[in-house]
Amino acid sequence: MSDPTAADLALALRLADLADEISLSRFQAMDFRVETKPDLTPVSDVDLSVEREVRRVLAADRPGDAVLGEEFGGEPVDGRVWVIDPIDATKNFVRGVPIWATLIALLDAGEPVIGVVSAPALASRWWAGRGLGSWTARLGAAPRRNQVSAVRNLSDASLSYSGLGGWGTRVSDFLNLTKAVWRTRAYGDFFSHVLVAEGAVDISAEPEVSLWDTAALVVIVTEAGGRVTGVDGGPSPAASSILCTNAWLHDAALSHLAGSARRGG
Repeated sequence: MSDPTAADLALALRLADLADEISLSRFQAMDFRVETKPDLTPVSDVDLSVEREVRRVLAADRPGDAVLGEEFGGEPVDGRVWVIDPIDATKNFVRGVPIWATLIALLDAGEPVIGVVSAPALASRWWAGRGLGSWTARLGAAPRRNQVSAVRNLSDASLSYSGLGGWGTRVSDFLNLTKAVWRTRAYGDFFSHVLVAEGAVDISAEPEVSLWDTAALVVIVTEAGGRVTGVDGGPSPAASSILCTNAWLHDAALSHLAGSARRGG
């Protein structure tokens, strides 16, 4: 009997191939259109084209599954739902920065079981299936299994984030966390979190995210031995923020980020 999770993962990887073909062919093109969504974030015609193609294939191959995408919406359901971010880091994409990716996830009863992050401009892809491990491939190299780091002290840890915006009343707590670690870098967006899965970074955090930003990341990080919650410790990917760690450092990071809550601020 075939493994249904493996079959779903194979489909997700095929969807990523299709997305890469569309997005990479248009990256740094001079003719694509950029519009502004109601939340003032940019959306390009490439975002729309990628999500349309992914939805087309899912409608044919998994007609009984629901689909939730950043550009064309949908509603979370109790059963199986594919969650699509056609271009994560669209602002990078439209400015010619190569750190952007298509994120594809499958949730079953709200739990991520499949995650794929494909970054063709970086010639890199990360993927995982529940019980199947977490993997990375670079162009021309064989896939290798992801494993989070074994760093156990904040003072030895590397922290990556997307920026200082969005932290609100937690900004002082976040800055305190940055002072407690060995090294900080703002790799940003999906890249911070997949680097935790690889063991290259020990902690990553973002204060404001949506389901399509995080669903694929949860299974990639956890299958690599890491832990993922919101910055307040709430369950992910349902949380509106994300904290990824190598698991050893999670409680310490949460403690720093909960400082204002403990003070009543």
